[in-house]
Amino acid sequence: MDILIVDGYNIIGAWPELRQLKEHDLASARDLLIAKMAEYQAFTGCKVIIVFDAHLVQGIEKKYQDHKVEVIFTRENETADERIEKLAKSLNNIRTQIYVATSDYTEQWAIFGQGALRKSARELLIEMESVEKSIERKVKKIQEKKPISKIPLNDEVARIFEKWRRGEK
Repeated sequence: MDILIVDGYNIIGAWPELRQLKEHDLASARDLLIAKMAEYQAFTGCKVIIVFDAHLVQGIEKKYQDHKVEVIFTRENETADERIEKLAKSLNNIRTQIYVATSDYTEQWAIFGQGALRKSARELLIEMESVEKSIERKVKKIQEKKPISKIPLNDEVARIFEKWRRGEK
């Protein structure tokens, strides 16, 4: 199984759409990243874990599932980089390939030492755009295959049919 660990704020700062959204609503930028990564996970089958630094969100360490994506806020005084390195080390095994999405050069070298591979923010963005286009094409195909056999009915006939369906007279 492949696992993608995403440095949340690094990606938000690197992707134009998320960076712009972050300027006036950081929570919405996080939510949009989570939603996009949920699409990525569903399409690729790759498990996604997003790690956010706690220093931008006050409080204790928090883990939860959102759209089947694991979201982690680090504990206070722990950076996302530190948590990502720990995750890469603990999740790495013979059957699992770990990828880390970050454009942090220092982090990239640290994760190589843990046996993980990296995806830059730009590479992940290009891959995400490709995933979105593929999903769009599949949805369009499904919509085109829908039979167009529905007979247009005026409101009065539709009401009569609805009464019949409900067993009313």
